[in-house]
Amino acid sequence: MSGAPDLTHVRRMWDEDRASAGLGIELLDVGVDTSGDRPLGSARARMTVTGTMVNGHEIAHGGLIFTLADSTFALACNATGSTTVAAGCDISYVTAARLGDVLVAEARERVVYGRSGITDVTVTREADGAVIAEFRGRSRTLPQR
Repeated sequence: MSGAPDLTHVRRMWDEDRASAGLGIELLDVGVDTSGDRPLGSARARMTVTGTMVNGHEIAHGGLIFTLADSTFALACNATGSTTVAAGCDISYVTAARLGDVLVAEARERVVYGRSGITDVTVTREADGAVIAEFRGRSRTLPQR
């Protein structure tokens, strides 16, 4: 590949993502590493834990942390220009996030094989770098229409 990757596809996808926008998830960076055999996507996104995001234990609802990780996963695995969706994913919660915490998710595609891929996402607290969650997503590229 020569020159900078064309990120039009993934930026258009993000601009139309009303679910992420509704939660205040902010795209920090999206890119493609072309140094290996196949290009691999990466992304960073951020979300502030608001009053409507805490559960009855006064900690961030796990489903919303999952959504931040999933949205960042989508950015990374779509960065190379193909329409790619989740085929499955797992998340491990490491420590609690609380009201007012700013969470940063960093996603990196690890491997792409055929139409499948594996992407890891780490969610940290911006203030101290504490790991909040580890997410692994399995992706599938859709055939072109």
